[in-house]
Amino acid sequence: MQYFLCLAQEGNVTRAARRLNIVQPALSMQIAKLETSFGKKLFYRSAYGVSLTAAGEKLAELANGLVQNAESVKEEMDRLDGTISGRVSIGMITSAAQSTLAASTAEVAAKYPEIRLSVFEGYTETLMEWVTAGQIDIAIINVPPTKTSLSVHHIVDEGMMLACAAGRPRPKSLSFSNLNNMDLVIPSRRHGLRGILDTVAAEANISLKPRLEIDTLSAICEVVATTELVTILPGIALHPALSAGTIQAHRLRKPSITRSVAWITHPRRVVSTAMAAVMEIIAHDLKSAAASAARHVSR
Repeated sequence: MQYFLCLAQEGNVTRAARRLNIVQPALSMQIAKLETSFGKKLFYRSAYGVSLTAAGEKLAELANGLVQNAESVKEEMDRLDGTISGRVSIGMITSAAQSTLAASTAEVAAKYPEIRLSVFEGYTETLMEWVTAGQIDIAIINVPPTKTSLSVHHIVDEGMMLACAAGRPRPKSLSFSNLNNMDLVIPSRRHGLRGILDTVAAEANISLKPRLEIDTLSAICEVVATTELVTILPGIALHPALSAGTIQAHRLRKPSITRSVAWITHPRRVVSTAMAAVMEIIAHDLKSAAASAARHVSR
């Protein structure tokens, strides 16, 4: 199964064999045995490489979970000796990654030296696709408005805040409906946070017309800190700038806006001890960042 998944990812027998540190004939023989045992063709072959058939795509979907669970079994057996080890891959939305990732990963490295951690940034929809396909173990996302078949583990609910440069006079109105009278810098429509804002705007029968659209949230905070523009972001995203004193935040009213952050896993994927240990640290840091940001909000 590992050979099959490697070839599926590489799309080329030479590259896959090199990555697996075996000779090409050995890889081809194992794939042939696999096709014979299933009685189905798993790859289309061409002069340019290989690609999955419909049967191959289905096997890749199933095999990811099997291989990952096999690794989890070994990790759990290692834990009997008191060692928490294993490989953990996590996808994170930008607002979480840019706020607490450095501190969280440093703590994981210090506390669990046997854990090999890989972290990737992405949008909520993309991260959900990666978890579904078995490409990553865990994703930290904005909870989507529609139901999902993935396992959802709640982390924190937090308010979206109106932020402007430190020392600037408090906005006359903190009503969401008054945002059209402000110079806004917010994420683009590709971003999950923009989806939350657009949904509330539609319900309030207004259309957001930002001066700037930037998906890098730390850049938004820098723009706000040095200009007359304002933004609407959740506390976790604003936390570093609020702690540095470069911006100030105000709670929005009529209506207030809340976003929920959660971590998700595939329902057929065993949550290993290593995965749980990593998420305990990351979830704690995210909750702390949200609480710290809430304490900075001007009343």
